[in-house]
Amino acid sequence: MNKGELVDKVAEKASVTKKQADAVISATIESIMEAVAGGDKVTLVGFGSFEPRERKEREGRNPKTGDTMVIPATVVPAFSAGKLFKEKVAPN
Repeated sequence: MNKGELVDKVAEKASVTKKQADAVISATIESIMEAVAGGDKVTLVGFGSFEPRERKEREGRNPKTGDTMVIPATVVPAFSAGKLFKEKVAPN
């Protein structure tokens, strides 16, 4: 499902126009990205949580040359699925 299909589905389920659904989805995604970029954790109960995670500096290899190189430390966005989401995907 891409963003357009998501907008269509939300518009249908919430009984709003596609334009309104697109505005809400875009604002939600933008707000989550801003919060995580600012170092905050965003938790949506039942769905999951988004947070920044630090990756330590590590040693790697250049695949072309095979030379050892240092991969610098960085911060990456991470998502952890919530219990209800996990149960929907893999019911027991």
